Amino acid sequence: MSEFQRLRCRVAFHALQFRPEIQILGLRMVERLRASGQPFLAYHPGLVRDTLAYHGCAELFQDVHTELIQYRRAQLIKQGIINDELSVDSHLRRENGSCPLMPEEVGLLLRALGYPSKTIIYLAGSKTFGGQRLLIPLRALFGNLVDRTTLCSKTELSDLVGPEAPLPADIFRLPLPKSEQQLIDQWKKAGPRPRPLPPPPDRPIYQHEKEGWYAWILEKDKEPDPSPMEHRMQAHRLIWDALDYIVSVEADAFFPGFNNDGSGWPDFSGLVIGQRLYERASSRTYRPDRKTIAALFNITRDDLYHPKRDWMLSVKEHLNRSLSEDGFFRQSLLSKPNSFLSHPLPECSCRIPSVETTKQIKGKDGRIVLGGEEECPKWMELARAEGARNDDMESAEDDNDTVEQLEPDAVDATSSLTSLIDHDEEWDPND
Repeated sequence: MSEFQRLRCRVAFHALQFRPEIQILGLRMVERLRASGQPFLAYHPGLVRDTLAYHGCAELFQDVHTELIQYRRAQLIKQGIINDELSVDSHLRRENGSCPLMPEEVGLLLRALGYPSKTIIYLAGSKTFGGQRLLIPLRALFGNLVDRTTLCSKTELSDLVGPEAPLPADIFRLPLPKSEQQLIDQWKKAGPRPRPLPPPPDRPIYQHEKEGWYAWILEKDKEPDPSPMEHRMQAHRLIWDALDYIVSVEADAFFPGFNNDGSGWPDFSGLVIGQRLYERASSRTYRPDRKTIAALFNITRDDLYHPKRDWMLSVKEHLNRSLSEDGFFRQSLLSKPNSFLSHPLPECSCRIPSVETTKQIKGKDGRIVLGGEEECPKWMELARAEGARNDDMESAEDDNDTVEQLEPDAVDATSSLTSLIDHDEEWDPND
């Protein structure tokens, strides 16, 4: 049985590869990031519209973005993917760890960990829902926030795409002017929910309103079909995600904004964490507990940029624990029931004592794909046995409760943070 599991590992991490030109450009981007001589951190926000709609995180955004998430959530409910109400308390979902960390929160966590403002942070992800507005606080904290557009020239990116047939000209047309009576009738039919007001007559129509999500919300309740340009951009995003994946795997540190969302769908951050575990189990990969992080931020919500010293110490303790054996243990219990690829330990990187040692077999790239594995540590075997026991006795939802029971220190620390911080009279914003 263990040999079949090893076969899954070889297929998942060796048989599936990117195109050679994508691999070459991805490694070239890593070299450019390390040209300064300092390590860099990769960060993936995980802000995807479908994921936000699935978990009901609409209220964390503003204006039109909230309506976009709710519209997508209504579609998922109609398709039977979600068996839940349309309107839910997004702030309660956030406190339960079901919503992603915002870029501003990630920047504050990294600053609490001691990362200097000159740290190079690579922003992964072909598209961040909410746009560049959400990244402004993170850019203010860390000026060296880069992405593929700052590391690669337009020629290098266009060469990956290859020649493309020209698309038809922009067929956008301004809607016909409406009479005063038509405007009054539409206002009466709008219902109690306040709808966004249309732009003033003298204001120009910007490009993002032509191709984006803003115009159709103002005029109708049904989302338009994707245009040829949007289909092409969606295909391009697959290539950009491949580049970001290579850079994230090779990064000196990786911080996921959202992973193990419980939906059962493979996500970018989960796959990167699994690949980094398979290649270098000792790599610095943060695995924050979003429920604990939300509790920490609720404590210091009024003093985000000048928190007390004990709050920063609690953040350091939690995130450093996510790098240790406790983090491996918790990640195993959360990831195994949903996705094997997000936590390929111990099956792919070591062997249990009952399995005989096999002869080493190397692949074309020189890496060992079979045999030569060392015995798994005892704590990893305990995690594996505990995960198997939970699979037999409890459902995947109960596994989350098991993780909380296995970490009483973390729960006690979070519950006592309020009283601990209130007694802290010494404060230093640069500490």
